[in-house]
Amino acid sequence: MLKKIMIMVGGFLSLAWGTAHLIPTASVAKGFGNISLDNTRIITMEWMNEGFTLIFLGLLVIVVTLVNGSFGKTARVVYLLTFIMLEAMSVLSLFTGFRVDFLPYKLCPLIFTISGLLILQGFFFNRKSS
Repeated sequence: MLKKIMIMVGGFLSLAWGTAHLIPTASVAKGFGNISLDNTRIITMEWMNEGFTLIFLGLLVIVVTLVNGSFGKTARVVYLLTFIMLEAMSVLSLFTGFRVDFLPYKLCPLIFTISGLLILQGFFFNRKSS
């Protein structure tokens, strides 16, 4: 049961951080100052894309766990692929946003890694005896 809770927490963490990305999108784009309309749209698109990706990953893990349980092959594949994606996003964030002097950017690699590791344990430790 604890393992299933950890998987769900990892999914909810990803979902929550993705939602947190969507809320300040307009102010983030404005924070770049006087840039072209096209650049503003690109920043907005990329910021929202990361938010939607995180929401999707979190929802996917949560729904698969609720519908399929955490024991099936489908769940294991979802957990592994979600972990890989979150860790790829973590590495990307570590080399890009982490270098920016803005705390939420610095939190991204940490949150992605923690969420991914919580979900990964579902790949390795999901037995019916749990």
